[in-house]
Amino acid sequence: MNFKMIHENYNVSNLKKSLDFYEKALGLTEKRRITADDGSFIIVYVANEKSTFELELTWLRDRTEPYNLGDEEFHLAFETDDYEAAHRLHEEMRCICFENPKMGIYFIKDPDGYWLEVVPAK
Repeated sequence: MNFKMIHENYNVSNLKKSLDFYEKALGLTEKRRITADDGSFIIVYVANEKSTFELELTWLRDRTEPYNLGDEEFHLAFETDDYEAAHRLHEEMRCICFENPKMGIYFIKDPDGYWLEVVPAK
């Protein structure tokens, strides 16, 4: 028996703001969308051409309070072929929330507070 990871879900409070962030910060664009007939939710899958893995962004119409992400001890990791350029972009976007120079990695935070790790290509 084999398993393949296909997507991760993040619930978002502002779908447009999140889509703009993920496109600018990580080059992820919308691949497909599911909208509830009654408008109660929208699910958008974003990805890029480097992987078949997708990030599922779920917006819930009736959600008014911010999401509780607990201690933020989870994250998605992204490998970049140009670490310095990525770092400069994320500095300009003011979304870097933690750096570990000794390990050669840093984390950015999306509009809802999800952490995303950025690592250089090996």
